[in-house]
Amino acid sequence: MKKATKKRIENIILSLVVVLTLAGSAFWIWTFEHPHFVFYPDFGIQIPVKFTVHGIDVSHHNDVINWQQVKAMQVKDINLSFCFIKATEGVQDEDELFERNWKKAKEVGMVRGAYHFFLPQKSGKAQAENFMNSVLLESGDLPPVLDIEETYGVRTPDIRKRVKEWLYTVEAYYHVKPIIYTNVDYYKNFLGKDFDVYPLWVAHYLQAEKPRIERDWIFWQHNEAGKVNGILPGVDFNVFNGDSVAFKALLKQ
Repeated sequence: MKKATKKRIENIILSLVVVLTLAGSAFWIWTFEHPHFVFYPDFGIQIPVKFTVHGIDVSHHNDVINWQQVKAMQVKDINLSFCFIKATEGVQDEDELFERNWKKAKEVGMVRGAYHFFLPQKSGKAQAENFMNSVLLESGDLPPVLDIEETYGVRTPDIRKRVKEWLYTVEAYYHVKPIIYTNVDYYKNFLGKDFDVYPLWVAHYLQAEKPRIERDWIFWQHNEAGKVNGILPGVDFNVFNGDSVAFKALLKQ
């Protein structure tokens, strides 16, 4: 091989090494400067920063809430825009703080949504009636939510049948498609494609960028240990998968 040709090859290789090194450095710099999660000390947790609409969900387990402090809290560029509130459970129980939370959240201008904790061993229709008897949706409210997390030993076909009863009954009553709340594994193992037509609020904690689920989703519960002014520590944090315009379009007209 001639010396000139060999020299040109060495220069090309060296140039490629330099380019790849610079590209790698740029990638790592971008990753560290644009992380998926940023720790916010006031909230006590890492927040996924690629989302603009943030919120929480609560029940009587959070005790009596000072909703004015919740609404007023803003840390840098993040404030809490919405809250899902537990309304009912099973065929006859209403959350003991639902009426207060539902009223106070509205008074301070918080976008609110109500959810039902589903018991798969009970009638889906009867549980829907329990929810409908407790929850009056008004303009500006989020769609109703079915929270399904446990099997209690019930067979999968029976779970699906009763969940569908609840969803069909609630949709017919409120004239809006309900949201399903569950975790990634439960959806995959016990619900599946039959329910892909329903909006999904998925629980999956401490993921790098988004929940690990193949289907689309609209809400992501990413942490269960947050801090919020006016609430005892240990608050569930959520993000909406879209911008403020898409979020407003989801609300009851």
